[in-house]
Amino acid sequence: MSLALATAPTARTAPSISAAPIRAVAPVEPIARLAAPAEAAAPAPRVRAVPEGTEARGFVLYVGIDEAKAAADGTTLHRIVEALRRLTAEVAPSAETYAAVALAPEGSGGRDVDVVRLALQDPAALAKQREAQGTERDDADRHPSGVIIDISRKRVLLDGEPAGLTYKEFELLQYLVLREGRTIDRHELIESLWSADDEAPSERTIDVHVRRLRSKLAHYQDIVRTVRGLGYRFDRHADVSIRQASTPSPDVF
Repeated sequence: MSLALATAPTARTAPSISAAPIRAVAPVEPIARLAAPAEAAAPAPRVRAVPEGTEARGFVLYVGIDEAKAAADGTTLHRIVEALRRLTAEVAPSAETYAAVALAPEGSGGRDVDVVRLALQDPAALAKQREAQGTERDDADRHPSGVIIDISRKRVLLDGEPAGLTYKEFELLQYLVLREGRTIDRHELIESLWSADDEAPSERTIDVHVRRLRSKLAHYQDIVRTVRGLGYRFDRHADVSIRQASTPSPDVF
């Protein structure tokens, strides 16, 4: 688990938001040391490569550290977030902050900071991963075996053939996959996958959705297990591959 902290300046009166799309900005120049009182003040560093007609509204600081590493350092992710928030409040009292954790399937490997950049859809990280995985993905799609759960492209392949899941069936499978090894009860699935505008299903309806999902998974249906009296759980097998380029974290601080 990694985390990111985003900050944005705020004014006493909130400005109206333009309908123009928000663009990513280049990294901020390193902050220069404060000049001594006797010296002339150096020009303030500016954000580089800001397109004409746009303005910098904040920044994102990616912090790569999982819970085990934080514990080894004698801290927690929550304490790190609160320390960064306090520092921001001291340096820039008018700034707002928002923090979120980035989740990845257990044992997926990779650098923590790369996980959080991908989860928060950093354009440079996404482009780098697409370039690195392009050839590998094409080859895997030509001659795959087993189950490929492609979260980034919203599809499931069974021995190279699409499973033909509906939108809600894929959402259900994705929810279980992102919480691999944890039993999810029916009430949590209803609360998380059906919005207030939808007609909330009954727990029995959830069983029907899961039964249809497992039917479409065919001879791989045991990756979605029923935990009697509790709910459902995703169990990864050796022949299951999960591709996750960028999935927003379901948890926030």
